[in-house]
Amino acid sequence: MNRVIALIRKEIYQIIRDPSSLLIAVVLPAILLFLYGYGVSLDANKIKIGLVVQDSSPEVQSLIRAFKNTKYFDITISRNRQEIEKQIMASHLRGMVVIPVDFSRRLVNPDDISKIQVIADGSETNTATFVQNYARGVILNWMGEEQGNISIQPRYWFNPELKSNYFLLPGSIATIMTLIGTLLTSLVIAREWERGTMEALMATPVSMTEIIAGKLVPYFILGMTSMSICTLAAIFLFGVPFRGSFLLLVIISAAFLTAALEWGLLISTATKNQFLASQVALITAYLPAFILSGFVFEIKSMPGFIQFLTNFVPAKYFVSSLQTIFLAGDIYGVLLPNLAAMLLFAAFLFILILLKTKKRLG
Repeated sequence: MNRVIALIRKEIYQIIRDPSSLLIAVVLPAILLFLYGYGVSLDANKIKIGLVVQDSSPEVQSLIRAFKNTKYFDITISRNRQEIEKQIMASHLRGMVVIPVDFSRRLVNPDDISKIQVIADGSETNTATFVQNYARGVILNWMGEEQGNISIQPRYWFNPELKSNYFLLPGSIATIMTLIGTLLTSLVIAREWERGTMEALMATPVSMTEIIAGKLVPYFILGMTSMSICTLAAIFLFGVPFRGSFLLLVIISAAFLTAALEWGLLISTATKNQFLASQVALITAYLPAFILSGFVFEIKSMPGFIQFLTNFVPAKYFVSSLQTIFLAGDIYGVLLPNLAAMLLFAAFLFILILLKTKKRLG
């Protein structure tokens, strides 16, 4: 234990002398969180659409007011359908709603069906989906008000305001910690191999287990500090609600960060080169965390084989855990299986490091 403490102390001195570790652990996550928080959003408010009005009845005027009063649309009203179509083709509008000339006549006829055409620009699939869904919602709400016997009261659990940042920011923290945790150990230890200091460490009586512990503990503390900064920024700067337990958050973050640090240590041992280690870390850790973790892209919408591959991405379990803790609370049916998976990854990587890392030169 005395040797491990000495190695930890030596590594802390190295971190203090070399500001690159602090830049990776503090400055880089701050920049990434700022970019994710302000630059990435799936919200679609004030979508510009056209409203083609071919009927001038009082019912239609009421429906026009319903479209004007919604916060989701910026309405351009016209009686000329070709004019609206030209604006859609020029990407000035994202869709149009066509109220036909016989709308009010069909509306008062119980044996007839009133039809409203909703056309969306499919070149942007997400926006097109928003146009269709929002238009349908406006029309259904208007029908309920007009008929008097229908009351539509939508409710959204966990994210009542439907702000995409509320689930994107917890997911972004997971991808940031994947990158930070992997880079902290991969770059720093690869630099030691390049400078020859690792060979000097190999010449001492310490065992490989002690060397691994001496390397992981200081960067674990640094990584948890980075995690704390990201969490506080998400809550107090971006206003993301936090409904879970901080203690459970610490436990889950510690399990994931341990696996990320071990993966970085394994990369540095295999590459022994900073540039190569950084490239391998990006390809094997950050990109899978960004694409296959469910952070942005829905896993259930992926092909079956890709869904199977996501089970081997630790960030998938961390993203799910963070989104659950932040938005829903301590849902143990979700958190405990995720925690078990991350601990399994950490144990596997630790054993792999012991098997692949030999205390010898060359």
